[in-house]
Amino acid sequence: MGEAAADLISRARAGDGEAFRQLTEQYRRELHVHCYRMLGSFQDAEDVLQDTLLAAWQGFGGFEGRASLRTWLYRIATNRCLNARRSAGRRQAKEWDVPHVEPPEPTRLGEVVWLEPIPNALLEGVIDAPLDPEARYEQTESISLAFMTALQLLPPRQLAVLVLRDVLGFHAAEVADMLDASVESVKSALKRARASLHHRRPTTDDREPPPASDSPSEDAIVAKFVRAWESADLDALVALLTDDVFMSMPPMPFEYQGRDVVARFCASIFRADRRFDLIPTRANGQPAFGAYLRAPNGISHGTGLYVLTLTGDRICAMTRFENSVLPSFGLPRSLPHLPKLG
Repeated sequence: MGEAAADLISRARAGDGEAFRQLTEQYRRELHVHCYRMLGSFQDAEDVLQDTLLAAWQGFGGFEGRASLRTWLYRIATNRCLNARRSAGRRQAKEWDVPHVEPPEPTRLGEVVWLEPIPNALLEGVIDAPLDPEARYEQTESISLAFMTALQLLPPRQLAVLVLRDVLGFHAAEVADMLDASVESVKSALKRARASLHHRRPTTDDREPPPASDSPSEDAIVAKFVRAWESADLDALVALLTDDVFMSMPPMPFEYQGRDVVARFCASIFRADRRFDLIPTRANGQPAFGAYLRAPNGISHGTGLYVLTLTGDRICAMTRFENSVLPSFGLPRSLPHLPKLG
């Protein structure tokens, strides 16, 4: 530990709030992402992050430096997340509430209706950080919506162990200390979590990898999607979808699997001359769009956020979130009709 860090710790123990802020600021973003992985809800993660930092500040006199400050903060954050999972009622499923749209019968009803997207702006410096030797998942994969959904279906302690070991690369002994558990129980929980995750995650072995973020290949798919969606060109949209394309829309539990039924859902969205403007953004490391329904008065009203999952030059999943998430992405609730080129 350097002299500067030791001085900050000494000052923070003595009640210097600015010293505490300087010590913890570098970990704030990664702790936020950790809470998000644990809880699946961007809003809940924000709340627990604040609770974590308050608890760390109030208990900083007890920080003895036996573990690193980062490990100590992760211990607090993880246990605050576990408490939140135990005590808080999960977000409830919503009924279908899109006016003048009658969707097809869903393929099934989803369980993780509390899932929310996280803006890419909050992932900078986190998902591109070097992996710890113990980590098993690429950082971009470990924040994807498919991975997040599978995580949320794990029992809370298994979820915590898998994230701490396989995503963040903490050693088994460190995780055991964080959870006040034995190393053997951590290893057992990790084995069960890995098996469950493998069973629940979509099979991707025979899929092409997605194009690199912001690459010409990704840009080409995204441009085709925007043209098709904004012009309500169902044939052009369907041509972009894989045969097994998957669509979900938390907090509504409706899920659709397969190109034909997803096409029928999109047709229901486009009916009655409903036309949209799409504003690009990124969520969970994936292309995303704020969707704005054009109104006769020249204003487009935000209806939700669509996040695309790509494979090769096709779309293999679409996730629709409510318009309440738009402000988190710096997107307005409404905007003037946008002029279309060409």
